[in-house]
Amino acid sequence: MIPAAIQGQKYISLTTFRKNGAAVATPVWFGEGESKLYIMTRSTFGKYKRIRNNPQVRVAPSTIRGRVRGPESPAIARILPVEEHSPARQIINRKYWLARLPLLWRRTDAYIEIAFP
Repeated sequence: MIPAAIQGQKYISLTTFRKNGAAVATPVWFGEGESKLYIMTRSTFGKYKRIRNNPQVRVAPSTIRGRVRGPESPAIARILPVEEHSPARQIINRKYWLARLPLLWRRTDAYIEIAFP
């Protein structure tokens, strides 16, 4: 179940963890679907690599600049296989019209699913 503080927000702060345990917060766009969140990114970005090493994340509503605007919630991230990219992309495209512009997002090659325990 998606926490009430996150539902309907435009941005979330996604906190991932380095191998040494240091937290790294990143503001991201997200789509909501069937009690999970979906995020698009690139496989060369740090958040992708950190999730690959440690799927434990925290999410909180935030501004576009990453200022947290509500309570953090623990969650589990999963890097989606290629065959699951299309549904995740559609969920994100419904929320953000800019996500529909292929020129801006042509290098996006990874999608992440966020589930809440």
